[in-house]
Amino acid sequence: MRLTRINDIVLHHRLNGTSSDAPVVVFINSLGTDFRIWDETMARLGGEWTTLVYDKRGHGLSDLGNAQPSIATHAADLAALLDHLAIRRTIICGLSIGGLIALQLYASRPDLVQAMILSNTAHKIGTAQSWGERIAIAEAGGIAAFADGVMEKWFTPAFHSRRADELAGYRNMLVRQPATGYVAACKALASADLTETAQGVSVPALCIVGDQDGSTPPALVRSLADLVPGARYEIIEGAGHIPCVEQPEAFAALVSAFIRSQSPER
Repeated sequence: MRLTRINDIVLHHRLNGTSSDAPVVVFINSLGTDFRIWDETMARLGGEWTTLVYDKRGHGLSDLGNAQPSIATHAADLAALLDHLAIRRTIICGLSIGGLIALQLYASRPDLVQAMILSNTAHKIGTAQSWGERIAIAEAGGIAAFADGVMEKWFTPAFHSRRADELAGYRNMLVRQPATGYVAACKALASADLTETAQGVSVPALCIVGDQDGSTPPALVRSLADLVPGARYEIIEGAGHIPCVEQPEAFAALVSAFIRSQSPER
């Protein structure tokens, strides 16, 4: 376990592998999850690359702090963590809100980003009204009040029927998430619009979506891919909003192939 004070908070993170000239692959988890969602991906990457996972502000074991809730705040946390670890080049893989954080990191610290994997995300997710409604419910009744609806968006009907034990575990992950951290991330999403940033990306990018994603549907992720110059677009069959959990083999294969394409000598 690694707990490090970054900016005004303590961040929980895990660095796997040894430093080298190759970029570090950084994974940013989604709203209401912690970095355990990447476990199956890590296992399939087989330690070939140095990887970094972390719990973003207000999630998992990381502090919430008092900074203004914004995607810029989250990106600043990640930049400071990378600087602290002396990581100077990365391939960023962001899921959902993690994709927005990846885009914002590229906007504020392009020196750190060699390529991006934007999974189940968009340049803008939801509206101020929809996030305001979610915040009101969370503050009044807690995350459990809407957890079942979230599970329907995260995972396909097949996952619900065939993998009930895993479903229960990921529901626990969501409802045990601190409501204050969840609400702060919702506020960050409500004001986030990375359209111009997406249009200005000049590094290789891969956009991934599950064919049954109920949070960021394929058409929305396709619109992001259309904005990012030269971006590849891939659909994972039989997956909802978190394909790294539901279809880890297919997800890891896309990630691995993309990383390899950035390091031809490997």
